[in-house]
Parts: sequence; structure tokens; C-alpha cells
Amino acid sequence: MSRTLKFWAVVLCLVAVGAVVLLKRAGSGTHEAPGAVETALARRLRSWAMPSDARRRPNPMQSSPELQQEAAHHFADHCASCHGNDGSGNTAMGRRLYPRAPDMRQEATQQLTDGELYFIIHNGVRFTGMPGWGESEPDEDSWKLVLFVRHLPSITADELHDMEKFNPRSPAEIEEEKAEQDFLNGGDAPSAAHHH
Repeated sequence: MSRTLKFWAVVLCLVAVGAVVLLKRAGSGTHEAPGAVETALARRLRSWAMPSDARRRPNPMQSSPELQQEAAHHFADHCASCHGNDGSGNTAMGRRLYPRAPDMRQEATQQLTDGELYFIIHNGVRFTGMPGWGESEPDEDSWKLVLFVRHLPSITADELHDMEKFNPRSPAEIEEEKAEQDFLNGGDAPSAAHHH
């Protein structure tokens, strides 16, 4: 066995032992946030798993107010359940994922290339809650979302307010809103069953 092969065999064994120790100590639950080492390792593995040509792909879409609005509505409908309209990840779902939904306004996401963001949106990320949304190539919706992710650090309160009407709502929420609207239009008062 060559010296290099022996070295990598030892490294692999140490990583495996470290993973077992970590799982024994922390358990397999998702309530605790991943530690710094686990986060760094997960990001490194994601980077290694991504084809190098994907990183270099330029975004074929050009930003415009209309495209940004379209992407914001798409984000609100498909992404905000985990990431929040503002991209903070501070949602009930985002806080319970393991690893947590990232704050996409921060450097860890903003430093990724457009190609990396596209690859993540289009293909998802294994062993996380991030699904792959792309169904075909070219995937213009995913490229538009890349432009929107770039816009998140400077999103305005008016834009966030506009996005709210595109967030998914449950049948109960829709029924409650209808009952309240009926009441405001002179109908019967909403029943107590509609209030939380």
C-alpha cells in the first residue's frame, strides 16, 4: 500500500470515528443547532460535491424591476416557508431544519457564485431540508431566484409587504379570512372556532 493511500485511509478512519463520537455525544435529534465544525464540514462537502463547471455558470437572466417582482412572488410561494420572505431563515420550519435554513442575506450565501446558487436551487442539497426545484434545463425560474437571493440584503419593507399575499395559506386560514371579510361587509360575526 502506498504511503499516500495509507495516509488517506487513516484520515478517513479518523473522520469516521469523529462522526460516531459526535453522534453519540449530540444524538441524532435536530433541536440543537449544528456546531462550527459540523457546519464547516457540511459546507466543504457541499462544495466538493458540486461539479466545478456548475460554479462557473453565469446567470443568463438580467435583473429588472419586473423580473425582481416576479422572482419575489415565486420566492414567497415556494421558498418563504423555510427561508422567510426576508431570507433570514427565521421561520418555524427554518428553525427546525437540520442544518437550519441559512440567513441568505449573510456572507455564507452571498459569497457563493451565481452558478453555485443556481445549482443548489435547481438540484437541492442532500441530507438537508433543501429540495431541488428544477425540472428541466434551462431553468429560468431558478436563475431568477438567484437574482432575488442577491437582492435580499437590500429588500425593502414595501417589497416584503407585497410578498405576503403570495405566501401559502392553509384552508383554515383562508376560511378565517373569508369569515372576517364577510363580517366587515355586514355579515354575521365570525364564530369563536375561527379564532386562535
